[in-house]
Amino acid sequence: MSKFKYKYQMYKHLQANIPNIYADARKAAEDIGIPAEKKGSVGLTGAISGCPAPLRKDIMEATEKGATKTIPLATLVEEIREIVKDVYGDGYDVAPVTTCEAGLWLSYDVLFSPPMMGRGDNYRARYIAPYEKHMHHQGGYGRPFPGKYKDYLADRGATAGELGFYGKRQNNLDTIIVPLEGANYDNHGIKFHPTPLLTGVDPDASFKTLKKVAERHADTLTGLTSLGYETPGYGYGVKDGEGTPKLQKNLGELAKDFNIPYVVDNAWGLPLVGFNPIKTGADVVVYSMDKATGSCTSGLIIGKEDVMVPLRRAMGMHGDRWGTLASYGKAAYVTFDPGKEALLSQVQAMRVLRDNPAVLTKPVDDLFAIVKDEFSKLPKNLQDGILINKSYNSCAVEVNYEQTWKKGNMGIPIFTIEDMYAGSNLFQTGMTHMGVIPTIAYDANIYISTGQGTTDENGALLEKETRWVLKSLVKLIEIVCGYAGI
Repeated sequence: MSKFKYKYQMYKHLQANIPNIYADARKAAEDIGIPAEKKGSVGLTGAISGCPAPLRKDIMEATEKGATKTIPLATLVEEIREIVKDVYGDGYDVAPVTTCEAGLWLSYDVLFSPPMMGRGDNYRARYIAPYEKHMHHQGGYGRPFPGKYKDYLADRGATAGELGFYGKRQNNLDTIIVPLEGANYDNHGIKFHPTPLLTGVDPDASFKTLKKVAERHADTLTGLTSLGYETPGYGYGVKDGEGTPKLQKNLGELAKDFNIPYVVDNAWGLPLVGFNPIKTGADVVVYSMDKATGSCTSGLIIGKEDVMVPLRRAMGMHGDRWGTLASYGKAAYVTFDPGKEALLSQVQAMRVLRDNPAVLTKPVDDLFAIVKDEFSKLPKNLQDGILINKSYNSCAVEVNYEQTWKKGNMGIPIFTIEDMYAGSNLFQTGMTHMGVIPTIAYDANIYISTGQGTTDENGALLEKETRWVLKSLVKLIEIVCGYAGI
């Protein structure tokens, strides 16, 4: 049991001891024995936008080789187009973009927001976003509804005001935020804030709630969105017999019933291997290709052919005015053009995903075994309530610990996404003091993936380096729990 009566008191005590926690973390790193020359170059994930992993050898070679040749960019898009159709069939199409966020912006503006032309005043439009993690992405493009959520993004931007998150909200577009049934939104963290805790999500009860909300807003409803992940910590632990998350299938059915597009943010996901738009009914899936996929910094949109037509037109990719099947020219969102080298890397990455996906999935199996082994070394009282699951979609292993709070006791401290932006998420900032590049570790959910100094040039897992970073994480959890009185 914790020595604190209320959880805010525990987080206040942690805040007061941040210098001591960092000092203990640095000492622990020395005891673990991470070589000085490795510090700052090994980490818990290679899928962070601000510090992407080194490219695999095959992607690097294909990119360098193509960069020395004259290749029309439309030809490279056509190659990606063919690979996607090889796997999903002729009813799907693609549009490469600069980043996943660009893909979301493009998709929402083209598919969700009202038209700009026509006589009279514009109407308002609304899209539904289940209240889940990472809401500043998939839930950040409209004005929040109902009003009690109007500041739910709070301090998540690096820049305040109109040029932060408020600045990307689109014209006459609202975001209807719907809490999920079975989820918990208690306040946690040094930057005390509501936290989506989602392992208890009931997909069928949530579907009923989402349907009621959709019916209430039917006259203005233009879209649905969600994340594309498949693990319990993201609320997608309940699956059908084929392993497809039931909640995502429910959202696909709801979108079909209302004749609106279902746009999925699968930033930290693999095309072709992970989230399946055919099985979920998703109309559009957006990827960050430099995360799990491992290409150069860029994004990719995969979707049903009919909704991809306006998206490709907005990118200048859908064909010339005099009638062609492909183009690479000026359009509304030419600013999201990913460029030649990014396209070359996407082509190679997609070929591997189509022809030899084990290059990416085998390291996940190896990582899963090591994560389970290292977390088994935590004190027994801290292990109770920890869930460890692997994700081929994200090339990651999820460590979720929200259930350490289930028995009326205080569990492992939960830091919010607000803590991350405030620099008070001790499971992230503490790792940097140990010389380890951190991973996403908020909302009681830690996503660990390969690539940041933990794989060789071909993508195979390096056990020694992987154990260094995992031993550091486990020790940091133990240190923080000690100061929390757990």
